[in-house]
Amino acid sequence: MRIALIGATGLVGSRLVPLLRHHDVLLLSRRAPGFAGVREKVATADAWPAMLAGERLDAAVSALGSTWRKAGSWEVFEQVDRHRVVDFAEAALAAGARQMLSVSSVGADPRSLAEYLALKGRVDNDLAGLAFERLDLLRPGLLRGPRGGDRRLKERLGIALSPFTNLFLRGRNDRFAAIDAVEVAKAIAALLGAGESGTFVHENREIRCLASS
Repeated sequence: MRIALIGATGLVGSRLVPLLRHHDVLLLSRRAPGFAGVREKVATADAWPAMLAGERLDAAVSALGSTWRKAGSWEVFEQVDRHRVVDFAEAALAAGARQMLSVSSVGADPRSLAEYLALKGRVDNDLAGLAFERLDLLRPGLLRGPRGGDRRLKERLGIALSPFTNLFLRGRNDRFAAIDAVEVAKAIAALLGAGESGTFVHENREIRCLASS
């Protein structure tokens, strides 16, 4: 498959790229990730859509995600986590992509009182409004995995406590449990090329099933 990916240097994206070695993969990034066996186009994020002109794609993947601390304001955060993702998706659609896969968040809902979850919900709705033949929205719980210093204190505590708290997040609450980023990456790899049309939301339980398939 011919796949375009943004967010290759992030927690999920960096684990996904090695799983796509049998595909023709194009990475759009602000800095060269340095993965072997893939094509890379490096530019500022606002130039990414134009860099898909002339490409012929089957699928597009967004593993892009920032933090409020890095953004500094909700306006900048929305620019990164929403508009860059949607602009990329629109360009991928114009380049022929029939499938879009995007890493969202458990609880994403434009009506949420939590600003982060409301933003993620708006992104999901924006993507659903595009004319992709198939849209896969992955909504994992707290992502676990090495990320250097790019963590908030509460997030670090949540990860440290996750082996204990996950014991209580069973049944319907399983979707809120912490999950390893590599499982999300494996689920994306398994979903690529799925034939059924429509919009599909995948939470922790299904993500784990896909990852083990």
